[in-house]
Amino acid sequence: MSDYFTSDQHFGHANIIGYCGRPFRSTGEMDAGLLARWNAVVGPDDTVHVLGDICMGRREESMALINRLAGHKILYPGNHDRCWYGHGARAKAAEPEYLEAGFEEIRQGTCHLELGGRRVAVSHFPYRGDSGDADRFTSHRPADAGLWLLHGHVHEKWRVLDRMINVGVDVWDFTPVAAERLLAIMDGGGPS
Repeated sequence: MSDYFTSDQHFGHANIIGYCGRPFRSTGEMDAGLLARWNAVVGPDDTVHVLGDICMGRREESMALINRLAGHKILYPGNHDRCWYGHGARAKAAEPEYLEAGFEEIRQGTCHLELGGRRVAVSHFPYRGDSGDADRFTSHRPADAGLWLLHGHVHEKWRVLDRMINVGVDVWDFTPVAAERLLAIMDGGGPS
C-alpha cells in the first residue's frame, strides 16, 4: 500500500490541451492517456490524494472516468470542482455526485498529513502563485506556517518552488507521484 498525490487532470476539458501545451490531440486521447498512466502506477490498495480539478467538460462523461481510476481516492477540491466550498451553498449539494463517482472521501480547505514522519500541508492552492499572471482565490490560500505544501492549481508553472511542491499532472508526466518521491525532494535528496 502506497500513497500517491496528483491534481489538475481536467478530464473532458478541451482547452487545457492548448493552455498547458499537453501532448494530446483531443480530449478523448488526453482522458485515455491520463487514465492509462494513473492505472499503470496505482494499485488497488494504494491511496491517491487528488488535490483538485479532476473533471471538466461533459460531466456525465468526465465524472464516469473516476470509477475507472485504480486505488482509494480522496478529493481535496479545487476551484473547478463543483463540490469546492468556495462555490458557496451549492457545493455541499454536489458532494454526493463526487462520492458516487468513486471518491471515498472529500476533504475541504487546507489539510495536514503525516508523510514519513513529516507534517505537511495539503491544498489545491499554493501559498502564492497561480496558473495565470495574477493570484486568484487568495482568501482560500493556505497560510504559510513554515510547512512543506503539496498543491496543484499552477499546472506547468513549476514543480518545486521554495517549500511548495506542485503535484499537478502537467509537471509529473501526467502520472500520480509517489509520496516517497515527494519526501526525497523535501529531504533534499530527490530531483526537483
